Amino acid sequence: MGKVKLKKQDIWIDMTPMSDVMTLLLCFFMLTSTFVKPEPVKVVTPSSVSEIKVPEKDVLNILVDKTGKVFMSMDNQIYLEQAVLEVTGNFNIDLNGAQLAAFKADPMFGTPLNVLKDYLNKEESERAKALKELGIPTDSIDGGLSEFQEWVKAARSANPDLKVALKADSETPYKTIRNIMSELQDINENRYYLITSLKTSED
Repeated sequence: MGKVKLKKQDIWIDMTPMSDVMTLLLCFFMLTSTFVKPEPVKVVTPSSVSEIKVPEKDVLNILVDKTGKVFMSMDNQIYLEQAVLEVTGNFNIDLNGAQLAAFKADPMFGTPLNVLKDYLNKEESERAKALKELGIPTDSIDGGLSEFQEWVKAARSANPDLKVALKADSETPYKTIRNIMSELQDINENRYYLITSLKTSED
């Protein structure tokens, strides 16, 4: 008796639903993700048990590295432009269009005002290298406000709803952090976030 041959059938799987799900997931992650700005220096934050999240917008980020250099960033370009124009105006520094565009293009700023124009005339790659060695001075000018305080006041003037967030390295001397806090208190900035990393069970 001859063998019965079974007719082979091709298995066809509709992949349309899977591609739809992948597209939806991709769109979801693109719309909900936030981009982290590159920082001029590496900062390892201390650990804490606090789970309070820093707001994602209208924030003035203050970065302090282990050597005490201070850098800042603002997420809103309109307020950033208003702040830089106010500070440079107070010190009679006239920035041209190219210099202002270069300032706004940098993810963080932290240049003494006396070298600001020379710094902004550099190429982008050169600015990134030079910024690491600079930092906003915290010494008072002729017994008045420091450049650091001038920047904070200008940022507050540009955006009254601004939140201040302080991020320092775990190896930054306490004296340096205390000085930054005192500078903020002197201009009535008494509410600010301290950025830390969440302490784990291993810590």
